[in-house]
Amino acid sequence: MARYSLLKGPNGLRAGWRLLIFLAIFLPLGYGLSLSIDSLMHRWHGDSSTPLGDVLSIDLLVLPLLIATWIMGRIERRTFADFGLPWRRAFGRRFWQGACFSFVSMSLLFVTMRLAGVFSFGAIALHGWDVWKYAAAWAVLLFLGALLEDFLYRGYLLFTLTTGIGFWPAAIVTSLLMGGLHYFNLGGHGLGPVAATVYCLVTCLVLRRTGDLWMPLGIHAAWAWAEVYFYGVPDSGYPANGHLFNASFHGNPLLTGGGFGPEASIFTLVLLAIWGVIFSVWLRGVRYPDPGAIQRRPQRSSPTEGTTAQEA
Repeated sequence: MARYSLLKGPNGLRAGWRLLIFLAIFLPLGYGLSLSIDSLMHRWHGDSSTPLGDVLSIDLLVLPLLIATWIMGRIERRTFADFGLPWRRAFGRRFWQGACFSFVSMSLLFVTMRLAGVFSFGAIALHGWDVWKYAAAWAVLLFLGALLEDFLYRGYLLFTLTTGIGFWPAAIVTSLLMGGLHYFNLGGHGLGPVAATVYCLVTCLVLRRTGDLWMPLGIHAAWAWAEVYFYGVPDSGYPANGHLFNASFHGNPLLTGGGFGPEASIFTLVLLAIWGVIFSVWLRGVRYPDPGAIQRRPQRSSPTEGTTAQEA
């Protein structure tokens, strides 16, 4: 009969201890990098702050996150794929499906808000080369932002909690954590944190059904790109510079989202509920987490089985 202790359980070192080690690596690396970035930004821009510069300084935290995850993977004999980020599937079919689905959803959301009389698309604000320059710059920056947020909450953290308490309890914990931290964003005292929590739960469903984070990353990056660049509205409380349209809101903050942006709108909560139904019907099966990775005994399936699991 197996004997377990306070330190070790059926899957090796218990999840809580592994998370503490992960945080002990990630937090100092992230803090040190933040100090370096703040110093450089101060030299370049003085005391002024720009949305573009703020996004860049946050996005660079992807590096310590990846380093900490890699170190934990080496310790636990696991890979990035086990934590939901297989590099061989980067920007594949699922990513672009998620991106297209998200952009169309955002556009339909704004059409609905326009019909409700609380949103105006406004005039085009960019012309010529600036259209493409800012489109590309925001695409890169917002993908990095999506990678940071998604892999922080639904990467090593979600996987490790899953080994301790199961997938859906872990999904609820990480979703509440992500949503709760949005309370501290600009304008975050309304429905914004609630919508962020529901959004995280929905993308956990997508991760569960597709097996990795690439479709959620496409959804997240395209949603932010549509907000920040294409329509020019605040994204989770942060405004943008260099946007295609000069869109504007007018009316009750419960309908418009107020200063937080459209995520804090009742319309968005309805949209996320519709997303949950669509993804439940569209995406079938359970592909995350890999049982072999949970047991620290990765199993190699036959080529046919591997294709089925990855392509479904």
